[in-house]
Amino acid sequence: MNKNTICLWFDRDAEEAAKFYAATFPDSEVTAVRKAPSDFPSGKKGDVLTVEFTVCGIPCLGLNGGPTFPQTEAFSFQIATEDQEETDRYWNAIVGNGGAESACGWCKDKWGLNWQIAPRVLTEAMAAGGEEAQRAFEAMMTMQKIDVAKIEAARRGG
Repeated sequence: MNKNTICLWFDRDAEEAAKFYAATFPDSEVTAVRKAPSDFPSGKKGDVLTVEFTVCGIPCLGLNGGPTFPQTEAFSFQIATEDQEETDRYWNAIVGNGGAESACGWCKDKWGLNWQIAPRVLTEAMAAGGEEAQRAFEAMMTMQKIDVAKIEAARRGG
């Protein structure tokens, strides 16, 4: 058992979400599905209560806790990508599976969980600081999905 695990509250679709994440991201898998031993506030005995899974190596627990606590942007997974192809692949998987686009590299999956699809070129530009970071930041502020070529051009001053 892990010392620290991220617990994500789902209405009732933790298993479906975990399977999607495992199929979409590398180093991700569903490791256990646990059923409720008796009735609980949002379900019945035998319903899926928790799902143990990893997302890019990060241990998670999906809890089917009901509609009381929906996901918010206060929590998100940030996925570092190497190029436009990888950025597009993850973005399109999330948005194309009932999710929604947001701004500045953020999107939301159909279960309400937020994702930052962040090309390394952007995080490197921000780490560089100064005018380079400012140009990259200003370019990013105009985007939904990050356009790697535009960030690279901004870094160069173009």
